[in-house]
Amino acid sequence: MNIALVIIFGFLLLSIFLGVRAQKGKDMNLEQWTVGGRGFGTIFVFLLMAGEIYTTFTFLGGSGWAYGKGGPTYYILGYGCLAYIMSYWLLPAIWRYAKDHKLMSQSDFFVSKYKSPYLGVFVSLVGVAALIPYLVLQLKGLGIIVSEASGGSISSTAAIWIGVISVTVYVMISGIHGSAWTAVIKDAMILGIVLFLGIYLPIHYYGGFQPMFESIEAAKPGFLALPDAGLSTSWFISTVLLTALGFYMWPHTFGTIYSAENARVFKKNAIIMPLYQLVLLFVFFVGFAAILQVKGLEGADGDLALLKLSMQTFDPWVVGLIGAAGLLTAIVPGSMIMMSSSTLLAKNVYKVFVPSATDQQISKLAKNLVPVMAIVALFFTFKGGDTLVTLLLMGYSLVTQLFPALVFSLGKKNPVTKAGAFAGIAVGVFMVAYITISGSTIGTLFPSLPQFVKDLNVGVVALIVNLIVTFGVSALTKPQATVEDSVDKQVA
Repeated sequence: MNIALVIIFGFLLLSIFLGVRAQKGKDMNLEQWTVGGRGFGTIFVFLLMAGEIYTTFTFLGGSGWAYGKGGPTYYILGYGCLAYIMSYWLLPAIWRYAKDHKLMSQSDFFVSKYKSPYLGVFVSLVGVAALIPYLVLQLKGLGIIVSEASGGSISSTAAIWIGVISVTVYVMISGIHGSAWTAVIKDAMILGIVLFLGIYLPIHYYGGFQPMFESIEAAKPGFLALPDAGLSTSWFISTVLLTALGFYMWPHTFGTIYSAENARVFKKNAIIMPLYQLVLLFVFFVGFAAILQVKGLEGADGDLALLKLSMQTFDPWVVGLIGAAGLLTAIVPGSMIMMSSSTLLAKNVYKVFVPSATDQQISKLAKNLVPVMAIVALFFTFKGGDTLVTLLLMGYSLVTQLFPALVFSLGKKNPVTKAGAFAGIAVGVFMVAYITISGSTIGTLFPSLPQFVKDLNVGVVALIVNLIVTFGVSALTKPQATVEDSVDKQVA
């Protein structure tokens, strides 16, 4: 058997073992399953958040965009740092409110703040709709990694099925505890391997970083800069803004926030995480190194750049380690996504329409919905062909529409009513869905606009419309439906 494949599946079995064992000695009720009993310290919260952030998108999509797009790739480096700065104040406020009100899902936050279970239903559906492309991203990446690293010994389809079945089993058994322990191995591996590849490959093929960039500029003049149209400066700025605001709006990220043992955890992580963001630079370096060494990767095939260059450079056992690290970057966020989406559907959708359901029944339903979410994701995985970055940006455009209603609810006096929140989110989501499904852009819809406007990220345009509608409807409905309550007065 291929040695690379043996190593990859060895790490898969290890992750299953750790995932299943993580529930030992714990009463796996819904609170333990989803938020770990709110007992995770700084290290586990850091690893879980890193596990959600540094995914197959980081491993393959970042290098793929460096290979295929050049300069615009650096937006990935920018938005995380902005998000971490916001997290210093944003996350402790969310955590305190969630602890005081015993919240377990993202939708619980909106239900509690706006006193509307039906707004919670809507937020849940938006969250699940955004999580599906994010889960598809992980599964596509998993298939690419295992198939390529094994030299074709196992097909992408078979790899995806094996990975999904494995993750489904340990998520149903251990929930967030399993994800946390798998994240320990994943983070150690991804850090070591990405640093090694990002340093070794430019030196091996070009003699250093500067000669690498000089060679690329000579071969493809202007490739390392932002173009005048398309992925231009306005696209770059609007995309960084969109993804920074949406960074903590993912439903599975909310679960991680709730799992912390105290608010200080987030302030410590806000200091550490920007340093970890530098790891992305080394992912980009691999993609740049591949430009002149691996020819002919077009479109979605650009995501293969890291693996193709690794396979032509290293022995199979090294490729196996690289493949194993990539596999774990799919498993950790994939497990969190399946758990969060299942919890949303059980607790914030089913429970609203069947209020007589007991906590035990909701917990059982949430676990049973995990394989259902897996099957839905598999359908879209095998149907679509978008690049990993495109899938991620589509999900971001959806979840960022939740940001205005959430952030204004944290103020001492919330200017947004539940009707305003619902209307703003609905309009923003509708715009994103219409433009994504129709394949349109701002430029094709309004060809007479200036180029810098046509290049704006559609998610930011939808967010602006969202804000206008939110405040317009809130102004009209304020006397009838004023949102009471504000955030924790302890926010510093």
